[in-house]
Amino acid sequence: MTLPIVHHPAYCADLPANHRFPMDKFRAVAERVREEGLLDGGSFYRPRPAPFEWVALAHDPAYVDQVFSSNVPDRIAREIGFPMRQDIALRARCATGGTVLTCYLAMEHGLAYNTAGGSHHARRAHGAGFCVFNDVAVAIRVMQADGAIRKALVIDLDVHQGDGTADIFRGDPDVFTFSMHSERNYPVRKIASHLDVGLPDGTADAAYMRRLEEILPVLLERESWDIVVYNAGVDPYEHDRLGRLALTREALFMRDRYVIQTVRAAGVPLAGVLGGGYSTDIDELADRHLNLHRAARAVVTEIVPSLEVGLAAILAQPRLRR
Repeated sequence: MTLPIVHHPAYCADLPANHRFPMDKFRAVAERVREEGLLDGGSFYRPRPAPFEWVALAHDPAYVDQVFSSNVPDRIAREIGFPMRQDIALRARCATGGTVLTCYLAMEHGLAYNTAGGSHHARRAHGAGFCVFNDVAVAIRVMQADGAIRKALVIDLDVHQGDGTADIFRGDPDVFTFSMHSERNYPVRKIASHLDVGLPDGTADAAYMRRLEEILPVLLERESWDIVVYNAGVDPYEHDRLGRLALTREALFMRDRYVIQTVRAAGVPLAGVLGGGYSTDIDELADRHLNLHRAARAVVTEIVPSLEVGLAAILAQPRLRR
């Protein structure tokens, strides 16, 4: 089975030197996907830039117009953290269109992944925290409007709480938002998800996986979900620049593998987005992000034939932290 992977060259825009956001990781991830043969001799699926009508399903149309016209107020641009130029707007539109395409591919193939996405701090009113548009929220709204889905589950395992996604879907009975994150990390003022699990600083592999194993099967049994969208941020890593947790590289891979296997065993399509990850070493960061695609490949090719990849497997790994 070929695993659909979505990418667009515009995912990587120019930023000033020494900017905290590692924009070059999107180019590096795509290069590594090719080098490791994860495309099976094929090509990336290339998305269209999200049009105004799509984005306005999840965001205030006045804000969407400001981004499209490069007329974002300075105070909002500062909160986003990007210079709000046309290429930055195009990048946000392409990443959003990429997640929309990823979700539709997941409905067709069972699994699909974007090499960007996971901009979960963008709220309905405007963007924030390096997030211009909330691609996951737009994708779900597009699919709902299209009649492709009704019930959606968002699994957000980025180290930062998914406040923007929570804001957009607050009060929506058909979309359930779950965020497991570092409690003391950004954002300081959190917006309640349907389920938030705030972890203490330094939470390591076994404790992290134990919490995930307690929660995920219960959520999957809660409703007949039409799709799961998974934010696989790698910033829970112990050496991430902006993280406060202590997961090893091995545990990040096992986390992704566990989520993918558990969701697919429940018969629910899964769309994966890249999420956060911060390092000055772009090669290391890209390799960390690629664990999502490697884990998906392991599941698809039955390298991992069963669901016995949870806490017992974690504790059996001598290199992993307890």
